[in-house]
Amino acid sequence: MIAYISGELKYIQDESIIIEVGGIGYEVICPNPFAFQTQLNEKIKVYTYQHIREDAQILYGFKNQDEKYLFIKLISVSGIGPKGAIGIMSNINIEEFVTAIEQEDAKYLTNFPGVGKKTSRQIILDLKGKLTSLFSLSTNDAKTTAKDIIGATDGYNEAKEALKALGYTEKEIKQVFAIVQKEDVHDTDMIIRKSLALFAKNN
Repeated sequence: MIAYISGELKYIQDESIIIEVGGIGYEVICPNPFAFQTQLNEKIKVYTYQHIREDAQILYGFKNQDEKYLFIKLISVSGIGPKGAIGIMSNINIEEFVTAIEQEDAKYLTNFPGVGKKTSRQIILDLKGKLTSLFSLSTNDAKTTAKDIIGATDGYNEAKEALKALGYTEKEIKQVFAIVQKEDVHDTDMIIRKSLALFAKNN
């Protein structure tokens, strides 16, 4: 198994990055490839999980060991494969995610793509108590935390639809969201304003 790749980041695509090592370009699928955009043409280290199928060998990559560990735990849940796990992790806050599992907050979990009521209950059943040893829980009040988590997810979803209506592409939106999320912004209007400011700056 390939545990990690260390090489030059050559390309960033909608769902993956290309890392060159010894003249060979490795395509690595990531939860948010644009999180690496500030490191383009620089040497980076990506922690990887190698998924082997009969018809393909696929590399999934993560910025740190925590993300990789969570991915491995997610694909251990009945009904969640690598593609589904990547979809869940594309907008995840690990501390909040673990908090929701420990609080058995199935409603929060259904905010992620591909996660319905059945899958959310399975995540809680399979992962409750298994992540707290490595990941910290949010220290906020339980009810407030759950409300804030759902609001944050909805905020980005609503902002994305508004930006699409203005003519921006999914790729462009992902690029700016990767920057906005680092500022811990959750309000829909603020997300839109900051995103538009970044679009204007890049033009």
